[in-house]
Amino acid sequence: MKNDFDYVWSDKKRTIFGLPISFTRYFLTEKKFIIRTGFLNLHESEFDLYRVIDKSLDLPLGQRMFGCGTVTITVKDSDTPQCPVKSIKDPRKFIELLEKQVDIQRDKYNIRGRDMIGGEDCDCDGDEI
Repeated sequence: MKNDFDYVWSDKKRTIFGLPISFTRYFLTEKKFIIRTGFLNLHESEFDLYRVIDKSLDLPLGQRMFGCGTVTITVKDSDTPQCPVKSIKDPRKFIELLEKQVDIQRDKYNIRGRDMIGGEDCDCDGDEI
């Protein structure tokens, strides 16, 4: 399948023994993170990188033995508030690439993480709800 983007990073969800035998693919572009699932019927979910709030890394023994891990990305998005990137190779390298691209996008739009937190707790008159 020909892509319309230049991917910064791409990987497949790893299965048993760390082999990429899966129909789930992950793509990191300069602006978006895309999850594509399916074989005949494809489903894509994506979010803009500047909306990333937090990320966490899980390294279970079974994945760690094959150099894999799961990264959970928390996003300020109604469709996908939690985005697990399951069983990928070199998860720490992925987190570094993600952080770099998130910072670039936030600088581009002049947004910081604290700008996206707490907007619902105020009635905008200066009085807290």
